Formats: sequence, structure tokens, C-alpha cells
Amino acid sequence: MEGTDISWWSVLIAVIGGAIRVSTPYLFVSLGETITEKSGRVNLGLEGVLVMGAMSGYATAVLTGEPWLGVLVAGCAGALLSLVHALVCNLPRVNDIAVGIALFIFGTGLAFFLGKPFINPSAPRLPDIDLGWWSASPQVQSALKINMLFVIGFVLALGLAWALKTTRWGLVLRTVGDSEEAAQALGYNIARVRTLGTVAGGFLSGVGGSYLSLYYPGTWNEGLSSGQGLMAVALVIFARWDPIRCFYASLLFGGATALGPALQTVGITANYYLYGAAPYFLTLALLIYSSSPKRALEGAPGEVSINR
Repeated sequence: MEGTDISWWSVLIAVIGGAIRVSTPYLFVSLGETITEKSGRVNLGLEGVLVMGAMSGYATAVLTGEPWLGVLVAGCAGALLSLVHALVCNLPRVNDIAVGIALFIFGTGLAFFLGKPFINPSAPRLPDIDLGWWSASPQVQSALKINMLFVIGFVLALGLAWALKTTRWGLVLRTVGDSEEAAQALGYNIARVRTLGTVAGGFLSGVGGSYLSLYYPGTWNEGLSSGQGLMAVALVIFARWDPIRCFYASLLFGGATALGPALQTVGITANYYLYGAAPYFLTLALLIYSSSPKRALEGAPGEVSINR
């Protein structure tokens, strides 16, 4: 019995540690999509942006030996792809959902093509912070070993929540996203605001992709993302376009993703693929919950496509 208790305690620690490690890409992509949708635009191409960020960040780290430079390049690559999305969506009678799907396909295909030479080379990893130095337990040490990007993401969520509510930039972004008529009456350039919001969201999504290739799992291959960019869009809806809620929801998604590997650590291998599908089941469940008559589109910006 004692051994069983220790095993399940190990599972809990592994899920907590996995939630911290796995949640970082979800967090950056969801914060980026929050900015984009607050401007009144939806970018479903963030999966392609995420994969492009992962490839460009990894390639830069391989060529230069500087992982933080890779993070910056990944963000710029994501911003560039999102700029294409924004410019096309600024054209009259263009549907941003359709453009986002095209960007998803284009971004992933381009990343796979350009990234083939970097599948085998090894890149330096981003450094981590060891918060479990005080414990003699390897499980606790592993669970409390976090990356600096996770800390940056948490601070960014707090700062973004504050900026959206209290700054002029936040007011302009929310006004454009809630009512084009009101924004035009106030003299705001709607296309410019939405372009900047989409580019900023793409930059953060690209940074999230760099985390995948430069820290966890810390390699570049064509199956790296597993749909995290698309799931992050559902996460934003569940979080009601609130950056703080995005942080908590990212941890929830991260814990669901870490469930399968955590159970493997205690010898539970039956139905492993079912446990591995936990984040996808969670995405479906949250979308159904968010679509209930009482909660449908609660807090959604008035000009996003799903609200019209």
C-alpha cells in the first residue's frame, strides 16, 4: 500500500511538473490570439505560425549557438507570417477564417520544407530555473525545474490584463474590436490597429513555438506541435478573452497533455493513446461548455467573425 501511495504521489508531482512545462506554448499562443481577437479579428493560422516559430528558432540556435537569439527570430518569423494574414484580411470582402486556414497550411508546409536540414543537428537548449534545489526527491526537483519563458509568460499575462483595462492602447484595441462604427467616429484607423494586433499576436505565437524546439521537448521534427496552436484558439474562447484566465487555462491544458506520460512513470501503459488524447477531449468538452446558451460568446469582442 505504501508503495502504491508513493507511486500515485509521483503521478501527481509529474502532472504538476508537466503542466508547468507543457503550458508555456499554450500560454504564449493564447495571449497572442487574445490580442488579435480583441482587435476584432480571428487568426486560425496560429498552428502554422507556431510551427514556423519552432523551426526558425531551432535553425537560428543551431547556426549561431544562441538559443535566446532563436527565440527572437522565432517571434519575428511569427510576426511576418501574421503580417501576411493581416494584409490579406484588410482587403474588402475577405474572410479572416478562410485566410487563417490557408495560413495554417502554408506556414506548416513552409516550415517542414525549410526545416529539413535541421532535423538531425542539435541546438543548445534554453536554460531553466531550478526551484527544487531544496528537495532530495528527483520528482520534486524535476517538477520545479521551469524555464524562463514560463515566468515571462506569467508576467506578460499580468501586464496584458492591466494594459487592456487601463491604457490608451488597450482602450483603442478594445474599441476597434467591439464596434467599427464607434472606432471610426473616434478617428481610429481600423486596418492599422488590427494589423498591429495581428502582428503582435503572431510574434507571441512564434515565441511559443521556439519553446517547443529549444526547451520542451527540445528538438525539431515535423510532428512537434500536435495541434497546440489550434487548441490555443479554443482556450481563448474558454478563457473569455481574459489574459489571466488564459494563464490558468494553459496550465489546465498542460496538465491534460502531461497525464499520459505521468501515468507511464508508474507503469500504467494500458490505453496510453487514450490518455494521450486527453487534451483533445478537453478541447471538445470546453467548446461544448463554452457554447451553452448561458455562456455562448460571453465576453467576446463584438466584431470577431464568430460573433457576426
